[in-house]
Amino acid sequence: MNISEKIKNSVLNCAEKIPFSGSVLVQQDQTIHFKEGFGYANRSEKLKITPSTKFGMASGCKIFTSVSICQLVQAGKLSFDTRLKDVVNVPFPHFHPDITIHQLLTHTSGIPDYFDEEVMDDFEDLWKQVPMYSIKTPKDFLPMFQNEKMKFSPGSKFAYNNSGFILLGLVVEEVSGQVFPEYVQEHIFDACEMTDSGYYRMDQLPEQTALGYIDNLEMDTWKTNIYSLPIMGGQDGGAFTTVTDLVKFWDGLLNLKLLNKEYLDQLFFPHVKSGEETAYGYGVWILKQKGEILKYFILGFDPGVRMHSSYNVKTNIQTHILSNIEQSVYPIVSDVDGLFADVNTGGTPGRIW
Repeated sequence: MNISEKIKNSVLNCAEKIPFSGSVLVQQDQTIHFKEGFGYANRSEKLKITPSTKFGMASGCKIFTSVSICQLVQAGKLSFDTRLKDVVNVPFPHFHPDITIHQLLTHTSGIPDYFDEEVMDDFEDLWKQVPMYSIKTPKDFLPMFQNEKMKFSPGSKFAYNNSGFILLGLVVEEVSGQVFPEYVQEHIFDACEMTDSGYYRMDQLPEQTALGYIDNLEMDTWKTNIYSLPIMGGQDGGAFTTVTDLVKFWDGLLNLKLLNKEYLDQLFFPHVKSGEETAYGYGVWILKQKGEILKYFILGFDPGVRMHSSYNVKTNIQTHILSNIEQSVYPIVSDVDGLFADVNTGGTPGRIW
């Protein structure tokens, strides 16, 4: 089998309980090794997924928030050491006064998370008290965490935190004078010619957008995720994109369309260790192998959303997977990494999960 056939076999065989549903694109330099859609964007209408289908990104779009902040620092409008309280004029009665932009970017601020996985494990539980249709802007999230106490002292450890990126969105709005989705549209999507990406209302999705599906395998039923997520995504998650636009984003980022080299290096620097072989930069995960950086990647997990997007610095492989079901895409990622590691180096990479 050639490389394309091997990747397709991996996708078809990755099903844990139901067949894979989504788009996959694997590219090396300018050579596309695989680009295909599987399953349905709309099950009721039996509309098939194609490589042009738009999908939710969940937390994968935190990198857009980080790039936005780095752009504003590059422009001299703030610094990574700027304190939150000096930019955002919002009361946080229990927050430490010295929380910095850097700490928010690296999940080391210690602020309370509106989705605290130590307290709850189902994202849908958030909307029992706060209607999901009321969450449209960064400020709409504030009552969910602004009066809570700190989890730990700023800078003392890494703990993944969605609230920090909500606050970074507020920083972008305060410093740029633009609402967050408009800033990202102009300075990232338009700059990279990502014509099929945007922040869409869940009740006003454009054409060729996949609905997210939540399957109940015991009852043999399913529902869409329209009532499971904020009606409007933003700073910590919820943008929509395609696998093709993800290539455009990484190409734009790596070719210095979005940031100069100094600030791209800041974005990609392993600022904090997050696991045995992983570190975290600014909005991006970093996989190391034998002390060397192997790949940069972003991940997304929401009800009805799974995604992985990565750039391997050793092989120049970009792997982009967008899915509209709740099923791990890691088997595909692992197979692609292993396939190209075998082809290029004769070895296998470490796991990223």
